[in-house]
Amino acid sequence: MKKYHVEITAVAAAELREAYLWIQEDSPERAVRWREGLHKQTERLETLPERCPFAPENDFFAEEIRQLLYGRRSGRYRILFTIEKDTVYILHIRQGARRVLQA
Repeated sequence: MKKYHVEITAVAAAELREAYLWIQEDSPERAVRWREGLHKQTERLETLPERCPFAPENDFFAEEIRQLLYGRRSGRYRILFTIEKDTVYILHIRQGARRVLQA
């Protein structure tokens, strides 16, 4: 089975930190659990990232944009990524209620 390298972009890393700090204001323990869980989800992209569906953003960009969902209900986040050769690039980590990105 093919294994991919997962790389988080600077933008996605900043969004991850912003979300972590927001959750931390309410509960430091929950913020740590959330971040660890999100990292475990992104590690799953090392194998079969194509199993994830296209994101709504896919219609607005030239490259394929896929999404992996993490969390529940109002706490759901969308991990937006693209695949290039043997690398999965995590482009954004967005709260699920936010508007779809457009070019």
